[in-house]
Order: sequence, then structure tokens, then C-alpha cells
Amino acid sequence: MNVLILGASRGIGLEFARQYLEAGDRVIATARDADGIARLQEMGAQPIKLDVANPSSVSGLSWLLDGEKIDVALYVAGVFSDDAATSPPTQEAFDRVLHTNVLGAMQAIPQVAPWVEEAGGVFAFITSGMAQIGGVESSRGWTYRVSKAALNMAVAAAQNDYPRATLLAISPGWVQTDMGGASATLTVEASVSAMRKALVAAKGKHQGQFLNYDGTPFSSW
Repeated sequence: MNVLILGASRGIGLEFARQYLEAGDRVIATARDADGIARLQEMGAQPIKLDVANPSSVSGLSWLLDGEKIDVALYVAGVFSDDAATSPPTQEAFDRVLHTNVLGAMQAIPQVAPWVEEAGGVFAFITSGMAQIGGVESSRGWTYRVSKAALNMAVAAAQNDYPRATLLAISPGWVQTDMGGASATLTVEASVSAMRKALVAAKGKHQGQFLNYDGTPFSSW
């Protein structure tokens, strides 16, 4: 199986690479810097240097994938914002979060989805339970919440243009990563293992949907 991971230098992306390689799959994975590229090479992945927040960096991705059939593509790149609605976000902070979490994904979809369609595969985007509009209990991570809700819409809308692929947004749960912190309820290994199973089950069934890490659809977006 051919797997493409966009944002694999650490955390969830790196664990996806590790688990798919361990399963014997071919992994193409991206990282922004030399350290990330080196980690991926050592694991046995085929690395690509790419910054999803920079459109010019993403623009050549389709050319690099020319002729590939991608069974599973994953957009994992993402950044958090620890802000709230008590003060406006700065332009710099807003651009950083929205460029990585939304613009990068929207740049990647036309570059990658055709090759996922070639395999009748799955293109999954790591979102967050914090993106749900129903039942919001606080404004913590205000800009992050907005970015992930926008990502969910980008995925749902794009599904219509790639009917032979399954595009979906999936929350990893609260995971023990640099972003999630040590108090999180899920190890990165458990989260990724569950998501890998969910992606297999979702193929052709949950097109354009917003799923939890265990594959269950969220009742409210």
C-alpha cells in the first residue's frame, strides 16, 4: 500500500509513518526541516521537504507524485493557538494558524486528491473535536477552533470534486503530544492505531464526513 503523510516530522504524523512502515507499507512523508527529513530517512520512509504553510512549497507536489496511486493520504500538519475571545488575535498569529491548518490543506487537495482517486483511496485530514459548533463550552483555542471548523468545511466541499476517493476529517482525540500535553487521555500510539483502523472502515462509507478517532461520526459539526 502507498501512503502519503503531509506533516510527519514529529507527533502524530511521525507515528503514522512508523506504524505504516512497520506494517510493510511504502511511506512518502513530508517535513519542513533537515532534522525531520533525517528522522524519516532513518525510519525507511521516502522523505520530501515541504512547508504546507507556504503555497510555493506545496505547488510542485502533484508533479512529484506524478503517476502514483496513493491508497492513503494524510494531512497531519497543524498548529495550536492558546488564545480566547477576550482579546482579538494578532494578524501574525491568525495567519500562522489559518495558513497551516486551512490554506495548506486547500493547497494540497488539488495536488494530491487526483492520485488518491487513482487508487480509490482515502484522504484524511487531522481535525479536532474542538471544531464542533454544537456544545462549545469555552473560547480557549479560539483561532484554532475556527481553523479546524474551516478545515472540516473545506474537506466536505472538496469531496464533491473527487467522488472516487474518500475525503474525510478525523479527530485524533486528546493525545499525549507536544500539542496535547502529558495529561492527555490517549497515547499517540493508541490514537494512530485506532485511526488507521477507522480509515479502513470509512473507505467509501463516510465521504466528506467528520469522524472521531474510533471511526464514529460526530453528531454535530
